[in-house]
Amino acid sequence: MRKTVIAGNWKMNMTPAATTEFITTLAPMVAGKDKCDIVLCVPFVDISAAVKAAEGTNIHIGAQNVHFEAKGAFTGEISAEMLTAIGCEYVIIGHSERRTYFGETDTTVNLRTKAALAAGLKVILCVGEVKEERLSGITNEVVTMQTKLDLAGISAQELQNVIIAYEPVWAIGTGLTATPEQADETCGVIRSALAGLYGEEVAENTVIQYGGSMNDKNAAELLSKVNVDGGLIGGASLKTDAFTAIVDAANA
Repeated sequence: MRKTVIAGNWKMNMTPAATTEFITTLAPMVAGKDKCDIVLCVPFVDISAAVKAAEGTNIHIGAQNVHFEAKGAFTGEISAEMLTAIGCEYVIIGHSERRTYFGETDTTVNLRTKAALAAGLKVILCVGEVKEERLSGITNEVVTMQTKLDLAGISAQELQNVIIAYEPVWAIGTGLTATPEQADETCGVIRSALAGLYGEEVAENTVIQYGGSMNDKNAAELLSKVNVDGGLIGGASLKTDAFTAIVDAANA
């Protein structure tokens, strides 16, 4: 039985002090709402503050990226061991902004995923098509190929610690949202790709989120779809009221 996961992606927002204030306010608002797992993926500098503020609550803390090497001459990068050492549980890998602005490829996404899993982190792995691919009718081929490449060499057992986030690139930060039917259909395509790689049982047990501008207004309808197991939330995760409303929708 898949459990819904509502994860916030703060992107490049919040200082450590603001992080503490936010989680201190949010925690009682989502307390006891355990039909879904609640995750906040925060900037590197905020992780320690987030872990401390979330202690004793039902909020889990994640990072937004991780390097694939354990250590070395990689200025500006953070290793999986560094993340686990400060209490990080989750990490986003392959977000479209990393792919678009920072040269992330399916090869490096795969390497990062392997490194994160080896260190005991849970991975939120992002896949999704750009607008031109959607308009050209090749969405299914794109997300299937990304899923296969990003998970190459990852076992069914390791996949238990992977969440797939379907993120239509054209819907991220644009205010546009895939219709619930589009989200359900494409999450289903990803599930079919997983079935081809690992079998039907593994595919049915894998959490697949929707991550394209889910907010407090559209969450309930999106989450009602059979293949949508949660959300990777951007802007709405920076507002306690909006994020709580999404958690409420997942607990309805």
